[in-house]
Amino acid sequence: MKPKPQRLLMNMMMAVDDRIVHVRDAIRACELFDVSSNSTRVALARLSADGLIESCGRGQYQLTDKAHRLADDLRGWRTALERLVPWSGRWLAVHCGDLGRSDKPVLRRRTRALQMNGFQELSRDLFVRPDNLAGSTDAIRQRLYRLGLEPEAPVFALSELDSRRQQVARTLWDRDTLETGYQRTTERLHRWLDKAKDLEPEIAARESFEIGDEAIRQIVFDPLLPDAMVDQQARQRFFDTLLEHDQVGHSIWQRLYHEAQSQG
Repeated sequence: MKPKPQRLLMNMMMAVDDRIVHVRDAIRACELFDVSSNSTRVALARLSADGLIESCGRGQYQLTDKAHRLADDLRGWRTALERLVPWSGRWLAVHCGDLGRSDKPVLRRRTRALQMNGFQELSRDLFVRPDNLAGSTDAIRQRLYRLGLEPEAPVFALSELDSRRQQVARTLWDRDTLETGYQRTTERLHRWLDKAKDLEPEIAARESFEIGDEAIRQIVFDPLLPDAMVDQQARQRFFDTLLEHDQVGHSIWQRLYHEAQSQG
């Protein structure tokens, strides 16, 4: 399945240290994924219209400040586990009862923000997650707003839940699915790392993106549950293997990009 050109281009631009990309190099990179030059140019135009990239010279683009903020949030996966602190049993909550439901784009952004921060619905319009992340409630609140939750939604700490709701809340996340996901992705990353050095550069770049992009999405949307609710050793193995894959993949894309520049 082809990756969406816009997503592919954003990932490529985030991988380039100077973050300036020539159109010709973007076209060559997208061709590795069977994306036509016309589709690449259309994707660049749409990213520009969305305010995520901007022209910085003839046939050159760079990320905008808006994209940098988004990129910094996405890159936060590399330090995700450093955010974990011991869980006292307290919860964080978001109440969405006063928010609209008819604007589909707004609803998608709201849902995405809640999912990226590990919230699940405990009762109608009340979303919760364990309060086991470093930083204040206000820091979580601002991250939710930045990622798309409407500022009208109250974000607050729950110091106590009754025993029934406490029991229900602890089962909102599918532990088996999370742990199976850690194991399967770890094994897949290891298999690729074992063969990466023997692959042609173009094939290695394509595969590193396809496998890595899926795995990074997995950690970006991981709820970061406390030890009592998930196998933290399986999660740590997955995370460490993903970091190793990311370093290898980044070096492959860097080399490929600079080779393309030297040929251009």
